[in-house]
Amino acid sequence: MSAIGVIVTIVAVVIAILVAVPLAGKAAVAKKIREDSETVGSAEEKARAIIDDAIKSAESHKREALLEAKEESIRLKNEHEKLKAEHEKENREQRAELQKYEKRVLSKEESVDKKAESLERRENQLNTKETELKKKEKQVDELREQRVQELERISGLTSEQAKDFLLKTVEEDVKEDTARLYKEYVNKAKDEANRKAQEYVVTAIQKCAVDHVSETTISVVQLPGDEMKGRIIGREGRNIRALENATGVDLIIDDTPEAVILSSFDPIRREVARIALEKLILDGRIHPARIEEMIEKARKEVDARIREEGEAAAMEVGVRGIHSELIRLLGCMIFRTSYGQNALRHSVEVAQLSGLLAGEIGLDVRMAKRAGLLHDIGKSIDHEVEGSHIQIGADLCRKYKEPEIVINAVESHHGDVEQTSLISCIVQAADAISASRPGARRETLEAYTNRLKDLENITNSFKGVEKSFAIQAGREVRVMVVPEQVSDADMVLLARDISRKIEDELDYPGLIKVNVIRESRVTDYAK
Repeated sequence: MSAIGVIVTIVAVVIAILVAVPLAGKAAVAKKIREDSETVGSAEEKARAIIDDAIKSAESHKREALLEAKEESIRLKNEHEKLKAEHEKENREQRAELQKYEKRVLSKEESVDKKAESLERRENQLNTKETELKKKEKQVDELREQRVQELERISGLTSEQAKDFLLKTVEEDVKEDTARLYKEYVNKAKDEANRKAQEYVVTAIQKCAVDHVSETTISVVQLPGDEMKGRIIGREGRNIRALENATGVDLIIDDTPEAVILSSFDPIRREVARIALEKLILDGRIHPARIEEMIEKARKEVDARIREEGEAAAMEVGVRGIHSELIRLLGCMIFRTSYGQNALRHSVEVAQLSGLLAGEIGLDVRMAKRAGLLHDIGKSIDHEVEGSHIQIGADLCRKYKEPEIVINAVESHHGDVEQTSLISCIVQAADAISASRPGARRETLEAYTNRLKDLENITNSFKGVEKSFAIQAGREVRVMVVPEQVSDADMVLLARDISRKIEDELDYPGLIKVNVIRESRVTDYAK
């Protein structure tokens, strides 16, 4: 609080006392005045002390402010000098860098000047050389013209005529070379294709092992005794007539001991008759009513077997999703034969071969097996429906919603229809392989022996051949030659000539291996 404020306060107190307190007496007033005077004196002292403290504090703050101002001034001066020094350092560095750049620029200018002088000298040299080259080109053109004129004079041909002649000669040479290369590449491609095809076929045949079943048109039923023949014939032949009428099979009862022969071109009927007759013989009761009952049971057994055989064939090959009627027709083929080869076994073999061949060349194995299994399906009813087994089979496949690839394979496996897929080609090849394998189909002994004899006769007709032997069912012929008449080099030509003559004169399935053997022996005896 300032001195003025204290004085004002004191005056206010005095006035308040004067106004509030009645004039009770001078003694009281005097006492109050003394107390107030003491209070005022004390206040004045405090006021002076406060003023002194304020003055001291103000001077202290002033000195501190002056010190701070001086310190700030010194700091700013130092910073200014530091910035000035840094700025001068940067200026010196920039000047040094500029001087360096200036020196480099001057050096490059000198280098450019030197290069310009060098280029100018080279340009002059090139101009001189160009002039010389033009002179030389002119001389060469003149010499060329003279040479052409001299050649025309010597040959009697103009340049155009000579050019045409040369072009014709080169064209003929190119044609010859092209034809030769074409022939070489074609032969190479054919050899490679034949080699690959043989590898695929041999691999497929080696992997496929299917039994061959030979069937005939008759079945023989063994009898427990000759007296059973009379019971089979019956009174006035009624039993045998009932059997023949119900089955459509001819029963031959002759002098053959303890046997009855069933003859029919329909193998299913013949099988029904055989089973029925065997049941009748075991039962012992043979009369028309019993015959009809046994024949009905036999038909059911045969139908069940047909269904089982069809399913077993499809399962063996690994083909699924075939219509049940096609399965039944497949089973019927177990009783059908073609040249002694069982039709169902043939179809299974073709399916397996087709799958193996398709696997070798990266085609759909399942589709190939399906087409191979169904390729001869028409043979199951070709004796009941008019038309070839190919057309019947294609119609059956269409009826039961088989894929187009399978239908085309069925139609084209004998070449009647154009093949539209590689699977059809594979099925055709597999069919030929299955049919032409040794032992697959029946061949008469006479034809077989004649073929072996013809093979040996062909090889013996060559000069220098001592003897020959046809072995391995005519698949190989070994030719023994006279060493004095046939050399090692002649053996190669002899084997080729024999192979060519066999190809021209004989018809045979598969391949015939020709082995020419030249052997020299020296014999002596120790005495």
